[in-house]
Amino acid sequence: MKTAITQIHLQNKRIHPVGLRFFIIIAIVLGILFRFVNLDYKVYWQDEAVTSLRVSGYTWTELTEREFNGHEIGIDDLQQYQRINPEKGLVDTIRGLAIEEPQHPPLYYVIQRFWVQFFGNSVAMRRTLPALISLLVFPCLYWLCRELFQSSLTGWVAIALIAVSPFHVLYAQEAREYSLWTVTILLSSASLLQAIRLKTKFSFLIYTVTVVLSIYTFLFSGLVIIGHGIYVAITEKFKFNKTFTAYIWALTVGIIAISPWLFFIYKNHVAVRGTTFWMKEKLPLLYLVKNFWSLNLSCIFLDADNEGRILNLGFGEPLMDFIRIAIVISLAILVCYSMYFLCRNTPKRVWLFILTLIGVTALSLTLPDLIFGGRRSSVSRYLIPCYLGMQISVAHLLATKIFSEHFSQQKLWRSLMIVLISCGVLSCVISSQTQTWWTKIDGSNLPQTARIINKALHPILLAESSGLDSVNLVSLSYLLEPKVRLQLTTSQPNIFNISTGFSDVFILNPSQELLDKLKTENKIECVYTYQSKVWRSQKSLWRLI
Repeated sequence: MKTAITQIHLQNKRIHPVGLRFFIIIAIVLGILFRFVNLDYKVYWQDEAVTSLRVSGYTWTELTEREFNGHEIGIDDLQQYQRINPEKGLVDTIRGLAIEEPQHPPLYYVIQRFWVQFFGNSVAMRRTLPALISLLVFPCLYWLCRELFQSSLTGWVAIALIAVSPFHVLYAQEAREYSLWTVTILLSSASLLQAIRLKTKFSFLIYTVTVVLSIYTFLFSGLVIIGHGIYVAITEKFKFNKTFTAYIWALTVGIIAISPWLFFIYKNHVAVRGTTFWMKEKLPLLYLVKNFWSLNLSCIFLDADNEGRILNLGFGEPLMDFIRIAIVISLAILVCYSMYFLCRNTPKRVWLFILTLIGVTALSLTLPDLIFGGRRSSVSRYLIPCYLGMQISVAHLLATKIFSEHFSQQKLWRSLMIVLISCGVLSCVISSQTQTWWTKIDGSNLPQTARIINKALHPILLAESSGLDSVNLVSLSYLLEPKVRLQLTTSQPNIFNISTGFSDVFILNPSQELLDKLKTENKIECVYTYQSKVWRSQKSLWRLI
């Protein structure tokens, strides 16, 4: 009874300690600044180059057929596939996605196309759009917390945590749809709770619209909507009453709205398998836990190592591994305790919503990996609904405990909140000053590769590639100087007729077949090798002597 009275008191309490209010405001301001600092500094990696390829209306097929033919070309020849031109319209943008990547719905790409038409095509401007969209997370998150807890304090603490969350800042600066997906998850969740509370046709209409927007942003929104359905079914005791019927109508409209895109997925399922085959790569369970699940838990609070190892203080590996394990276990305990505290101290309608938001997505990605093998659960961006649920749960715990009746507990939990937010700030400061990060792992080798090539007086770069790998070379073109010439071919046949007059001839990531062929005809040396310490990938740059 005492706990319930205290909870009601806290729900109506204003954020009154001036120091706490100032601290939260500073965290939010820093979070906003981090989203716009050095927007064009990080490498414009493969996935972002794909975004620009789609926005421009081109396809991988056009790119490889026109440029990967063994002819000598310049940097601008690749860059043309990243720019809007009169020959390609909005229909071409949608068509390219539907044919080659139907697993990505078109909403974000359509918005990005209009954005670059009005504001320019630079890397900074392309990333400004998702950074601006990410700011909408704050009011949507506040709305959701108000619907759940009727507590402004929980809402502000949650905003502070997410504002400086290294994960959310990194993806706010990425020219992809993930910041928009975060907004639509929060928007649909808050609008559902409002509709359940108000029980009006208009409120359910709002929810229906948010469902359609969310599905057309990212298909994994379907998991969030299934979670909503489980929540409604349980809270309404599996009765087909007005609320459950309204949810079914919203779900039906959502399915009808997305059905044209589902047809493209069915029709072009071969393309879907070809671009998502990597998710079925089997990884040992211990490797998955050590290198991915631990990072996926920590990156929403602490992420201060660009290799994805959470933190690097320069100590020896045994000691650093112990520190990292201690950090992961501490964060796991905090998240688990926050959910336990949530279940013990809030009504069923509150804790059930958070658990379904986390659980449906987590189980849908983890169970197939455990049963069939794969790495679906290693992809942090797919876990955004889980992250939001965890952070809201921790925010509720902190918002309650920092006003505990016991002064010693107040000090403990306020100190913990300061530590969590400080870890986020530290992580954002470190990551904002680097050209690469683990979120752009396929581009980690590009800055050093470009520096080596650019030092040459009159270089030419040879590369064999096809499909998605060809876009990685487009990413490299952002870092190469105009003097660099390119000679590109598909992996079959990998034949190069090298022109004369170049000071240096470089070969990027040659296959073993090409390497053996070059060694029989020339002297060749490896000038740069990149080996990820966590991700099982190796890149190399060779030069003819």
